[in-house]
Amino acid sequence: MKGIYWKSSSKSVFYYLILAVVSLSGMYLVEHFRFEKVQSNYSEKIEAAKLATKAFEEIKSYKKSKNKKIDPNSDPSGFGLIGEFFTPVTSNLGSLRAKQISNNPNFAALVLEYLIQAGVHKGDTVGVSLSGSFPALNIAVYSAAKVLELKLVIISSLTSSQWGANDPDFLWPDMEKELYIRGIFPYKSLAYSWGGIEDQAFGISKEGSKNLQNSASRNSLPMLHSKNYSESLEERMDLYSSVIPLSEYKAYINVGGGTVSVGTKKSAGEFSSGLNLKHPIIKEGRDSVMRRFANVGIPIIHLVRVEELATQNGFTIQPKKIPEIGEGKIFKRSEYDLRIASTVLVGILALLYMFFKRDSFIEEDRDESL
Repeated sequence: MKGIYWKSSSKSVFYYLILAVVSLSGMYLVEHFRFEKVQSNYSEKIEAAKLATKAFEEIKSYKKSKNKKIDPNSDPSGFGLIGEFFTPVTSNLGSLRAKQISNNPNFAALVLEYLIQAGVHKGDTVGVSLSGSFPALNIAVYSAAKVLELKLVIISSLTSSQWGANDPDFLWPDMEKELYIRGIFPYKSLAYSWGGIEDQAFGISKEGSKNLQNSASRNSLPMLHSKNYSESLEERMDLYSSVIPLSEYKAYINVGGGTVSVGTKKSAGEFSSGLNLKHPIIKEGRDSVMRRFANVGIPIIHLVRVEELATQNGFTIQPKKIPEIGEGKIFKRSEYDLRIASTVLVGILALLYMFFKRDSFIEEDRDESL
């Protein structure tokens, strides 16, 4: 049986010190000399973010003209896109933090990025479902679409969760109308639903129902006529298909957690937040608009879990003021200088080679002397 013996290293401490110093110095150089790389479609992204900011300012201007107060505590950006904790038209619970994070014009650039990644080009048609819960994200969608000169087929809901567009006198349709009249966007919803539970605003008080009816009347809104979830789904699909065949849409954008668009909580997990390029055909669970589009191969842009999207893209998480245009990884990314990294790597490898080669020569000399 062959014996195994421990052989101590012949290398001195000085050898290890040199290797450590060179490695640490190299690591410092690689980290210290990183550079900001401008991402693709930078100018279009900046344009989209600026357009979103302009739209935000228009909403702020309108609210001030109507003497509507903007609470600096709940709405630190001051745009007036944050609603109240509860009003008669509030459909369900909502996160104030998520609403505050969404008030960032750079989300328009993110939507534009998703659209380009989905293969959407100038003049293409995109299906859209908007919620009153996130008016800032609705504006982000319109901004990106206008920069790319897209055609939108839009269905919106009237109600909103907490802190969204839940002012009975200034719902999402009122915002959309003002932005259209002022020439900011060329887009108007093809139809509106009541929103909320089962897309029928179940649970809304009589006062709230009256407020919704008033909004529909004063804006002459084309309302969906369905009486339940299944009817609403089919009516929505018929409307989308009446413009162009479903397979000819280049993307489908969903904002918020609209029941018929997303499906139930169980089926909502089928899609991740952000861009979904591939989706398996699933027949189990409750059907939804997103599933119908995905099943014919249409890319899905799912704008939910706002904090997750903001974190992934380097956006401000707790905005105490208006976020700067151009903030985030979709505009510029910190990258390593490959020339420096390569030089450091070659240097370390060369040093290792020289030391080990030297040791082999020493071992050979010892063997010869024996």
